[in-house]
Amino acid sequence: MNWIFYVLTAAAGAANPAQAGANAELKKRLHDALPATMFVYLIGLLGILVIWGFVRQPFPAGAKFALTPWWAWTGGLLSIGATLAGAVFAQRMGSGTFTGISLTASLIMSIVLDNFGWVGFKVHPATWPRMLGCGLMIVGLWLVAKL
Repeated sequence: MNWIFYVLTAAAGAANPAQAGANAELKKRLHDALPATMFVYLIGLLGILVIWGFVRQPFPAGAKFALTPWWAWTGGLLSIGATLAGAVFAQRMGSGTFTGISLTASLIMSIVLDNFGWVGFKVHPATWPRMLGCGLMIVGLWLVAKL
């Protein structure tokens, strides 16, 4: 796999704590998580529209929409939970604890999704080394959160 994919993925991961902090600050200034989350997504939509204007990608044909499985449309709804959690809890918990919990839960869920090949992922069995890695994440999270 191209090394740039790893670099860009790491950059996206590094942006998560800053995003949670920005969302939490917006929630604090607006005194409510729901309007803050709405503005997060509106600004994100505007950003996508600007990028779309530069890359000049065509809008997908109607047949592509019809052939898309129902669960593929749930990503936006699922991301609302992560955005709201960041807005409400990140500053209270601290970035390390909040991000640690988010990443550990993400890794555990990823192992489950990979093991069963759910939501379009290629099957990667939940071997003992992968599960040990999850256990080590839990230990690391405990160290970050408690010490």
